[in-house]
Amino acid sequence: MADSGWPGCSKSLKGVILDMCGVLYDSGEGDGVAIAGSIEAVKKLKASDLQLRFCTNETQASREKFVAKLQRLGFDISVSEVFSPAPAAVAVLKERGLRPHLLVYDGVLPEFDSVDKTNPNCVVIGDAAENFSYQNLNDAFRVLIGLEKPVLFSLGQGRYYKETDGLKLDVGVYMKALEYACDLEAEVIGKPSSTFFKSVLNDMGLQPHEALMIGDDLVNDVGGAKHCGMKGVQVRTGKYRPSDERHPTVTADGTVDNLSQAVDMILNQRRH
Repeated sequence: MADSGWPGCSKSLKGVILDMCGVLYDSGEGDGVAIAGSIEAVKKLKASDLQLRFCTNETQASREKFVAKLQRLGFDISVSEVFSPAPAAVAVLKERGLRPHLLVYDGVLPEFDSVDKTNPNCVVIGDAAENFSYQNLNDAFRVLIGLEKPVLFSLGQGRYYKETDGLKLDVGVYMKALEYACDLEAEVIGKPSSTFFKSVLNDMGLQPHEALMIGDDLVNDVGGAKHCGMKGVQVRTGKYRPSDERHPTVTADGTVDNLSQAVDMILNQRRH
């Protein structure tokens, strides 16, 4: 009988999905800082027989620029391995014939170049950082409140994330403000959406039980993965808080000090 617990489940795994910020690196000034052991851990996974993908709610840069930053930090990573919310949102907008009013960080605007933005009939918000001014939020509110059937897309729904100089408010806070003001429920694109996780699994050609998610965000990384049928392991880096290990609704399959430890545990299990 196969061991379904952590780390015994590693024996039957076929793929690993890694969160990026808080697992591979901490963002901040310049390119940020790689977390100790994470560059080597990615190399070990790539040298193994496991498929590897990266799944991020990063919405402050286009995928190309984001991947280039990680490559400069020393990571072996390519754009085709990275799944982020903006390209997924573009696909949804085109499929549904929607024209967005964008409240996003300037660096991610190029991802939406191919989308018609005249006379908007929906709003897309991402982690806009200092672009989350009263004026900009109010403009987004006015678009939504003026629509007969308002549609709000949120690129992720995180509460906060960690940069090298401390914690920062994330998009979910502003999503909730617009939901409250307009009495609507946003459609979340990115983690913890099952649709987003399934798109990654489909790319690997795997079933949920064949893959493991490793992240620092208990609710959006681990909780989202587990809701989808995957295993979820939390690292004690990035935005991890000790209280996560006593969370009322989400319990990680395992908690490890960092990505390096997680990868060593996975590969050790697969050798025996």
